[in-house]
Amino acid sequence: MTASHWLHGATLITATGRDPEPAGLLIEAGRIAQIGGSAPRDADVIDCTGLTVTPGLIDAHVHLGLASPLEPSISFELSAAELAADMFANCTQTLHAGFTTVRDCGGIDAGLVRAVASGKVAGPRIVQCGAIHCQTGGHGHYASAWEPTEMWHGRQVPGLRTLAVLSDGPEEMRKNVRESFRGGAQFLKLCVTGGVISKHDKLTDTQFSAEEIAVAVAEAAARGTYVTVHALNGEGIRLAILAGVRGVEHGTGIDEEIAALMAERRVTLVPTLAAVEALIRNVDGLGLPREYAERATHVREGMVSALLAAKAAGVQVGLGSDVIGPDQTRRGAELELRAAVESPMEALIAATRINAGIVGLDDEIGTLEVGKRADIVAFAANPLDNTKLFAEPDSVVLVLQDGVVAKDTDRRALVS
Repeated sequence: MTASHWLHGATLITATGRDPEPAGLLIEAGRIAQIGGSAPRDADVIDCTGLTVTPGLIDAHVHLGLASPLEPSISFELSAAELAADMFANCTQTLHAGFTTVRDCGGIDAGLVRAVASGKVAGPRIVQCGAIHCQTGGHGHYASAWEPTEMWHGRQVPGLRTLAVLSDGPEEMRKNVRESFRGGAQFLKLCVTGGVISKHDKLTDTQFSAEEIAVAVAEAAARGTYVTVHALNGEGIRLAILAGVRGVEHGTGIDEEIAALMAERRVTLVPTLAAVEALIRNVDGLGLPREYAERATHVREGMVSALLAAKAAGVQVGLGSDVIGPDQTRRGAELELRAAVESPMEALIAATRINAGIVGLDDEIGTLEVGKRADIVAFAANPLDNTKLFAEPDSVVLVLQDGVVAKDTDRRALVS
């Protein structure tokens, strides 16, 4: 392909607030150079007749490193080669599903980021936090009760995967988050409540003290970045917000009062409906105990209420799938689920424009505008009319990342 590409005949959804409209789009040097008008004479034409084009989708809560069955992957039943193969495949299928950027919220290290950024592995642009930070026995500490805690760190695979780091006390937190930044973390993720997939806690548990959280916040601020938290009850969420965190993941327990506090302090929310739906529907297929499905049912109900309360208060609400395990092909189901709570356009904007701000790349991606990176997805039909298309990877027929064709099901990019 030439350096100048003209997408012809598509319906554009720019995610800027404008209605969908038929228009051509020019790509030059990996960026959007023109929307509308006529194609330059020297442009290579990509025929997108009948397709609907959106900005590249962004998933603000992924776990690319949890792409194998969970229990075998943390109990030394799988080799590093098998873990790596699953992670690489996960990266590629994520990109091919239309997600050109993701924020990994725990489970990889900078080695995978470099492998993808170098082009050795096809995958999305990755913003990552390295290991999750949790307390001993907290959410993220998946070891069996009989196992000595000091053995937990042996599950790390340097250059590939690091699951969770245990901190008990402010100074241990300070040391561990500094180590995360030394290893290339771009933000921090802490677990401040119990979780659905947890061995040693309950959903009602709060985790980490205000002092421990504040240390992580201070260390992140010193590097110009932020802390986001796994949180599934109101008390833990309030504690974390008052300690200075900038993001809440999942958010069950957010009520009107907490939502107002989040809006006042400009704390974002990333609900994750797809993960709990997957647990409810297929806990056996994920190889997890049935009790997790019961927890997920409780969380699912509260997450929708939290989402609505946050939006009503003016909180920036992004979108994340949080799916784990060997089949992450349908992470786009998060948009379908959100569209049932909001509107299809609101779900798409959450997965593009709003998420671009949450991952810190809103100057570069998230909308179809002149000057932005040419991260572009073309659907076979309009997903706003049929939201099931978001969840079907085969409905994504063309993906461009930085103007380079990453997927071309119909070989449209070869039309000139």
